[in-house]
Amino acid sequence: MGDTPWLVEDVDLVLPAASIGKLLLLGVAAEMFEAGTLSREGPLCRADGVFVRDSGVWHTLQQEVLPAVDVCRLIGAHSDNLATNVLLHHVGIAQVREYADRLGLAPLALLDYARGHRDPADPDVAPTLSVASASALIRFMELLDAGRISAEVGEWLSLDTDLSMVADAFGLDPLAHNSIGGGDPGRFTLVNKTGTNEGIRADTGLAHAGGERTAYAVIAHWDQATDGDMLDEVITRMRDIGRQIRDRLQSAAS
Repeated sequence: MGDTPWLVEDVDLVLPAASIGKLLLLGVAAEMFEAGTLSREGPLCRADGVFVRDSGVWHTLQQEVLPAVDVCRLIGAHSDNLATNVLLHHVGIAQVREYADRLGLAPLALLDYARGHRDPADPDVAPTLSVASASALIRFMELLDAGRISAEVGEWLSLDTDLSMVADAFGLDPLAHNSIGGGDPGRFTLVNKTGTNEGIRADTGLAHAGGERTAYAVIAHWDQATDGDMLDEVITRMRDIGRQIRDRLQSAAS
């Protein structure tokens, strides 16, 4: 990593990125844990967040209160929207914006709470959850790799169960891949975050194999009404990029 990018397509194009912006929220939470301004074990109540039922598991559980660090783990593992809203309620969107500005991560931005429905006529509701460019996501991953973003964020992202896009090519167990060692050139370690919504697929991460590593970011956005259903085409292309990453890492590590 750090060499000239080997695959570049519209890297500065700003697109809706669904849940990708939750990376910033996790980064802020980790900083607050380290500073002592938010307690890892401090109880967070799901009644405090804008309630949503999709994307995640907390809304299905009996447990009303969780430690803040477990809320972060739910976001990392399942992109849990209810956990996101509860954590964002306590952190504040202004602090998320300040964090992104300080690390030079624009145009990556978390714009709003996760919502089951967005009314375009409502001035208080952002038109989308987050936006990003591929170059901004690569910068986030490079900062994470360099230690300028807390390693705890990487631990949470290593739990991600969505390996359906770029990461599909790595052959990892989506439920238990965070403990796989990278010393064997044929095996991978991965931290990643995905975003999914109608007409949106996004995947960004850090892939390691045998001492070699690379950061990647892929965002696809299409209009169902004018472009039709492009999902199969998009997923096929994302997985093809994943195979290219896999092959390059394995070749460099061998």
